[in-house]
Amino acid sequence: MKLSDQVKPISYFKAHAPEVVRNLAEGRDPVIITVNGEAKAVLQGIASYEQTQETLALLKILALGDQSVEEGRLQPLDEAFEDIRKNLKG
Repeated sequence: MKLSDQVKPISYFKAHAPEVVRNLAEGRDPVIITVNGEAKAVLQGIASYEQTQETLALLKILALGDQSVEEGRLQPLDEAFEDIRKNLKG
């Protein structure tokens, strides 16, 4: 993706909104909207947005796991499974 091709002034978006939205829906790259030459917003298709949110959620889970390891909150695997079995039996 060549970022410079995706930078558009807000006037372009106003004049070409249906085309821009259609391109985003087809999975094209996000569009950066500028106001007075300064980047102010990023438009992306819903599928791309959902994928981004899922990726962020997975990264957060990984970071929380790393934090647990750093804090020493570990348990041997056999003990962990034993605790799970106990909880399942109620």
